[in-house]
Amino acid sequence: MLAKDQLGRRGEATAAEFLKGEGLLIVDRNWRCPAGEIDLVAVEGSTLVIVEVKTRSSDDFGQPLEAISAGKLERLYRLALTWARAHELRFSGFRIDAVGVLDDGSGAPRIEHVRAIV
Repeated sequence: MLAKDQLGRRGEATAAEFLKGEGLLIVDRNWRCPAGEIDLVAVEGSTLVIVEVKTRSSDDFGQPLEAISAGKLERLYRLALTWARAHELRFSGFRIDAVGVLDDGSGAPRIEHVRAIV
């Protein structure tokens, strides 16, 4: 069994590759500031996309995306604005996406992508 941080890194890499295949451009990974961390930052057209990735090795304790709380969403909205300001970039808008990765190491991981979670 992989350590939690190792599983998380693998899940983020899997999510990034999946999103690239969906046409998103990954522009930043694991961006941190005093207010928190953004797993992935992507651009789709002129839209900034902040991506929260949740990875689990099993669904014994629920699906990966069930772990995203209302508080986490609020923090992600604040972080999106902070990231855009820090990089002095303008977008037509932004959204928060979530990617759940279920990866038990025995085959291809199951990936669930939810756009514009609210």
